[in-house]
Amino acid sequence: MQLELSRVVYEGARLGVLRGLGRTGQQSLDIPGCLLYTHFGTVPHLTQDTLHTLSNVPSVTQVTLSNIAEHQEVLEEFKHGFRKFAGLHETLLYCSLHDPATPCPTGYTTNKTVSVWGSGGRIELTVSKFMALQKTVQPDWYQSMADGETWQINTSRKRVRKSVDRTLAHLDECLVLHQKSQELDGVGVLGVVEGGDILEERVRSAKETAKRPVAGFCLDGLQTGSMDQALRTQLITAVIKELPNDKPRLLQGVGRPDEVLACVEAGVDLFEGFFPFQVTERGCALCFSFDFSLNPERTGRATPAVLEPNEDKDTAGETQQNGDLNCTDQTQMTRFEMSLKDKRYHDDFRPLVEGCGCYCCKNHQRAYLHHLLVTNELLAGVLLMVHNISHYQSFFSALREALANDKLDLLKKLVLGEGGWQTERKV
Repeated sequence: MQLELSRVVYEGARLGVLRGLGRTGQQSLDIPGCLLYTHFGTVPHLTQDTLHTLSNVPSVTQVTLSNIAEHQEVLEEFKHGFRKFAGLHETLLYCSLHDPATPCPTGYTTNKTVSVWGSGGRIELTVSKFMALQKTVQPDWYQSMADGETWQINTSRKRVRKSVDRTLAHLDECLVLHQKSQELDGVGVLGVVEGGDILEERVRSAKETAKRPVAGFCLDGLQTGSMDQALRTQLITAVIKELPNDKPRLLQGVGRPDEVLACVEAGVDLFEGFFPFQVTERGCALCFSFDFSLNPERTGRATPAVLEPNEDKDTAGETQQNGDLNCTDQTQMTRFEMSLKDKRYHDDFRPLVEGCGCYCCKNHQRAYLHHLLVTNELLAGVLLMVHNISHYQSFFSALREALANDKLDLLKKLVLGEGGWQTERKV
């Protein structure tokens, strides 16, 4: 894997391409970018055929041990790896520990084990069992085993220090077993940077992880709800200074567009792609603007008359009140989406987003999506997921274009809105 940077903006935001990905080294991934979020290798609500109708689908698919661990015996008997088992023939596979869209209970980590939670309950993993799972999955990348239970605010310094020590010890054990494994030859290990909200421990974790022969870095414990954006940016900036420039940085648990922009400016390269799924589960459609074209007629292509000040004032106000003020509850609606369950869309025959080129917006109206949602039709999730993935990926494309053309400030104004929205929420 080789990281080729074409630009570094504001001494933080990086534009480039990850080349030489996969065991054949034939695939690449643009940065900043995000991964394709899945449940056991399948994008929620979508079949593989439906997924392939979308453009700009990420080339790296994320699977989690929380979904896979309980099926270890089946996969071992299959013997050909998870990619072939799930029919993911033309994608790269990244295996993480936990599902970023599902809250993970805390208090079950020991010096020797971490726990993941599948449909059958808790599964305790030692390093040897963790590595046995990686041999069975046969991913292209995987995150090292880590103690990530210090993301909660006010975790004691002693507990945070222990988390960093455990994570480094797990990484060393994983690397030893990795180097001995023929099945994992050519697979990249991403070292995990922990440290909670304590700057000194974050820096120590980053320095020590950077000394190990890892392919990249996972920044953990900074997810939405764990801290405000100002503190997150401060910690990321300090961590990035300790990491080499030639390896990618993946941030876990952050997906909101405003937070993505702030983290990209701080130096993050990759994000998990779970946010469109969360929006879909709320019965919502992404509708924020990101087209910074100089042509006024095109500006706001992705926004439109979705949340015009007069027309949808009540919806926007509800979003501000109920979504952004509760930063710890990721089930709450954000200001970047519209709820199609609202009765105002009963007779609204416009597309979800004017100018959007996705299948849903080209073929269906808000009124139809409203009908599907209030009657609990499964097609609602399919159409919303098609739109939300398409919209989210287009946002990342616009982000890369903005970095290439010195338009990041304009993009931020569009994404945050012209009405004085701030990146940080006032609690």
